[in-house]
Amino acid sequence: MKKIKLNIENLTSLWQTVSEPVDSFFMEKEYRYSLIEKSEWPNRLWLNQGISPQNIAMIKAKMASSLTNLTLPIWDIYPNNSLEILAKNGFTLKFEQIGMSLNRKHVFPVPGTLNLKKVTTQKQAQLWSDLFRKSFGYLIHPILISNSHKNTTFYLAFHGKVAVGTGILHTSTGASGIHSVGIIPEQRRKGYAEQIMKLIINESLQTQNQLITLQASNMGKALYLKLGFEEQFTIKNYTLKRPSN
Repeated sequence: MKKIKLNIENLTSLWQTVSEPVDSFFMEKEYRYSLIEKSEWPNRLWLNQGISPQNIAMIKAKMASSLTNLTLPIWDIYPNNSLEILAKNGFTLKFEQIGMSLNRKHVFPVPGTLNLKKVTTQKQAQLWSDLFRKSFGYLIHPILISNSHKNTTFYLAFHGKVAVGTGILHTSTGASGIHSVGIIPEQRRKGYAEQIMKLIINESLQTQNQLITLQASNMGKALYLKLGFEEQFTIKNYTLKRPSN
């Protein structure tokens, strides 16, 4: 349970970290949320506790009143009736992820031709945003990338002079989280995702954290298992049905 808690804390800490510099992180008694109008990420509302009949109306009202769609992540450490409550209140499943972690003490050998560059300029932030959108199909606004974030590094992956992919390393108390590892479509099936993962894992070992966490799609799970990550929990991400005009 401790590893699961550290994984979730790293993920929510990342959302908070990128949102605060643009005044887009908010705290309420029952939940916290990140809401950035010109970006499709993070735009999350996450709970301090689980869904209950007592707080569902409040959460639903906040999400319904938002001009920008918010995604509600539900970790399966919550009571099983959470999903039933959500279904009765007009929430639909958007996508699922698998929380995974790795205890790593030694660097990976990385034979290959990729190198990582930290994003430090607005031009690099725009390139990172463009590559991410090609890789994942949605927008992370460059302003979130170009801001200087404590304990958070955005990486560009290059093969020679050609930019091929992205990654994020976010360090929180007790864990180093790897996020947003993506390869643009025309550069896939060349082993680049594995190289990026190994390079960022090696970077993470410069921190004091041996625990490395991530949230995987079903498509990426096989690679992470190959690298030694273990499956630990499921994240179900929900959106609220909105009435059609």
